[in-house]
Amino acid sequence: MTQRLYYVDSDLCDFEASVVDRADDGRRIYLDRSAFYPTSGGQPHDTGTIEGIEVADVVDEGERIAHLLTQPLSSGMVRGQINWPRRFDYMQQHTGQHLLSAILADLLRHTTVSVHLGEQSSTVDLDAPPLTPEQVARVETRANEVVTENRTVKVSFEEAGSAVGLRKPSSRSGTIRIITIEGVDRSACGGTHVKASGEIGPIMLRKIERARKGCRVEFVCGLRAVRRARSDIEVLGQVAGELSCAVEELPHVISLQRTELKEAAGTRRALETELSVCQAKQLYAAAIPDSTGLRRAVVRRSSGTIEELRGLAQAFATLPQAVFIGAVKSPASILLSAAADSGINAGGVLKGVLSIAGGRGGGSAALAQGILPGPEHLEQVIAMLGGPNEEGPA
Repeated sequence: MTQRLYYVDSDLCDFEASVVDRADDGRRIYLDRSAFYPTSGGQPHDTGTIEGIEVADVVDEGERIAHLLTQPLSSGMVRGQINWPRRFDYMQQHTGQHLLSAILADLLRHTTVSVHLGEQSSTVDLDAPPLTPEQVARVETRANEVVTENRTVKVSFEEAGSAVGLRKPSSRSGTIRIITIEGVDRSACGGTHVKASGEIGPIMLRKIERARKGCRVEFVCGLRAVRRARSDIEVLGQVAGELSCAVEELPHVISLQRTELKEAAGTRRALETELSVCQAKQLYAAAIPDSTGLRRAVVRRSSGTIEELRGLAQAFATLPQAVFIGAVKSPASILLSAAADSGINAGGVLKGVLSIAGGRGGGSAALAQGILPGPEHLEQVIAMLGGPNEEGPA
């Protein structure tokens, strides 16, 4: 059995211990006592060194803890050192999560169903619909008020059957470890925590989104919150600089620009439609009717996308007995449109032709498109569609 030193002192980052077992040629060792926290309860494991050798992973195996090293260890007595900045960072996030979950339960009656503490940010999943902006502000404000009150965070060991006031009943039996934030929360937990709420530092709720049947709240605490706030300020400052306005004016300026862009996009689409109609009429006038009265036009382009020919194809198909064939070499693509009075089902015809040429595609009776294995197949398909050899004006 491994004595878990972090259970009683999360601040301990330097300790001595005896190796009681080893495996994997000395790369997996077991100690009689350890301050290394193993991955558990949504919190990642500690990092650090044992006898100067890097600890790659820490695994909870029930009664004992396995330390996975990057190199073999042969010593019997060892000294372990915890990566303190990482340890303290997770202490802030974990205690902050307890505080946040307690306030969500107290203010909104929302229950935390799962927790994840990540490298960049952490999340709590709730059995509730997404929080409103007003609820986010209310919860965040209350959480930071408790931080500034610097309430004591205590560790105690109690019998599960007699432990009262727990935010979430424990399913364990026997002695359980309880983390108490004075006057705010009591939770059974085996993780690492700060000794007072003031050590959590600022708490920031970053993002709210749907998750499964509930809501996911992303948050950061302590120095993470400071770094993220600084990053946000810099980004907002850069955007404000680009738009020549103050940061507080950004919502209004961006709204105006969005409206202008929407209007400009509408104008552009209208102009593109007019241009397509003019080009279609030119192609139609230049096309020579075949024996059945159909007028076919072919437009070939060496680059671009087949989508760029869609407007022209649709405009051409509005003219009497018109058939339009568009081709783009790279990637090898084909487009076919047909007037309603042409007697041609564009989707059916193109699909059949493409199957012969090794391509794939389809569409409606009026408009269809497809893709081919290579540009050498384009002329084959155009010929099968009855297109002329000469290139029509683009």
